[in-house]
Amino acid sequence: MTTTAPLADSRAIGLAHYAARAVLEQVMGRHGLSFLQTTVLRPVAAAEEPLSRGRLVQSVVDAVKITAVEADRAIDELIGRGLLTIDESDTVRMTEDGRELYDAGAAETAQASARVWAGIPEADLVAAGRVLALVTERANAELHAIGRNQ
Repeated sequence: MTTTAPLADSRAIGLAHYAARAVLEQVMGRHGLSFLQTTVLRPVAAAEEPLSRGRLVQSVVDAVKITAVEADRAIDELIGRGLLTIDESDTVRMTEDGRELYDAGAAETAQASARVWAGIPEADLVAAGRVLALVTERANAELHAIGRNQ
């Protein structure tokens, strides 16, 4: 019996996204972080230099398509929990507690991610990466066009 692979479409991409997001939410939830809080911490953790609050907000807005108000609220929650700090020049930094919590969750997420991606041939990942990058680019352009026409 031969099984034909389904064509990639918005539904297939969405289902993969939600399944992967659910894994992330479960893992990070055990560390007391929401999806949005994790999304805020990621660029701070990965930054080679401290980020301004405005740059962090824009990074989160661009990544998960939320409003700046929602991104700001998540930043304030993390500051309130002592996981991020912000100085008088509006520079956001991760605290030691924030780094510990993020790193622990990221390590656990990396293990789950490795299991999810295990055994997928590199050529398939390259092709999927190309397609997803193009879909993302086009969807972002569509969002921009829709926003411009409102």
